[in-house]
Amino acid sequence: MSIDTNLDPWALREDFPILARQVHEQPLIYLDNAATTQKPQPVIEALNHYYRDYNANIHRGLHQLAELATEAYEGARVKLQHYIHAASHKEMIFVRGTTEAINLVAQTWGRTHLRAGDEVLVSMMEHHANIVPWQLLRDQLGIQIKVIPVNALGELDLDAYQQMFTPQTRLVAVTHVSNALGTINPVREMTAIAHDFNVPILVDGAQAVPHLQVDVQALDCDFYAFSGHKMYGPTGIGILYAKQALLEQMPPWQGGGEMIKQVSFAQTTYADLPHRFEAGTPAIAQAIGLGVAADYLTHVGLENIQAWEHELLTYATEQMSAIEGLRIIGQAPNKAGVISFVMQDVHAQDLGLLLDQLGIAIRTGHHCAMPVLHHFGVNATARASFALYNTFEEIDALVAGIHKVRQMMS
Repeated sequence: MSIDTNLDPWALREDFPILARQVHEQPLIYLDNAATTQKPQPVIEALNHYYRDYNANIHRGLHQLAELATEAYEGARVKLQHYIHAASHKEMIFVRGTTEAINLVAQTWGRTHLRAGDEVLVSMMEHHANIVPWQLLRDQLGIQIKVIPVNALGELDLDAYQQMFTPQTRLVAVTHVSNALGTINPVREMTAIAHDFNVPILVDGAQAVPHLQVDVQALDCDFYAFSGHKMYGPTGIGILYAKQALLEQMPPWQGGGEMIKQVSFAQTTYADLPHRFEAGTPAIAQAIGLGVAADYLTHVGLENIQAWEHELLTYATEQMSAIEGLRIIGQAPNKAGVISFVMQDVHAQDLGLLLDQLGIAIRTGHHCAMPVLHHFGVNATARASFALYNTFEEIDALVAGIHKVRQMMS
């Protein structure tokens, strides 16, 4: 297999200590990257450095440790601003992850802008995190949820999407990359269509930011949410990007320290952006680590990562398509490095458990995307998902493992 990329996965693997371990006395082959990615040494060291050398609460503190922590925390915000090409650091809100970001939008922007009978458009392929918050609003406010259909390849039907807009449509909420199918959605085109109807759009970017160059200004989306642990950063941290004009109109979601200017029992005035949406002591170490993860990905190069993962996807698709009884769910021409599949006469859970005995980590189940799996007539799939440190040899091992499981189950 020829490699047309500037990325050397074998060299990069040296940055990830966990990849050297064994599982069940077998070398670890980690193909569960859509669930969470492994962490490079610079990110691990950034967490250690904070807790070891300058652990302190941020802002307001006048001592040196507080100043160092504040500088690193706010510096991470700026790094992430540049990573997704936002116009201002004020548009970058630290949250626990994509799920919290979407809930924040639903419970602030949604509660102030949506009324009974208003419509929110979501796609068939959404993660539950971009379905359930809108269902909660439906139950609370009486809004309607309309579902953008997908075709047999797992692509969104853009003609149907455009025809779904009515005078009652108030928001579009759509994933950039499907975690269950790997489909890369044309969010720039979808945003343009939504804006033609004066409707804002929220994009779930959890599966996009580790793999694609994301430019929120070029996309022109109104909200963009992503999680740190999907992009080689720590768990428990993520970003809600929103256009500054929208954030300035949104009320705070949570109240407490840090998000205020003045508090009395009669009245409270709120802090300026972005801090009015960051109540309480934040995940300081995690935010710093996420900034380092953005540095790491920028250094490797998103173009290089995308090219390498496309090589892996192409090779894996060819090899797995040749396996008798294997069906790939979602075969859109424009895909990220995700392959969801089912095996004839082998339950996905059994496949995952048996592959684990060979040291191969994949994901099995509904992937928090029940509606789209049911649309394709399945309740669960096995999913292999690729990252910058995966290799062709690991794909060969996966294919050999699947053949071995078939022999064991026959």
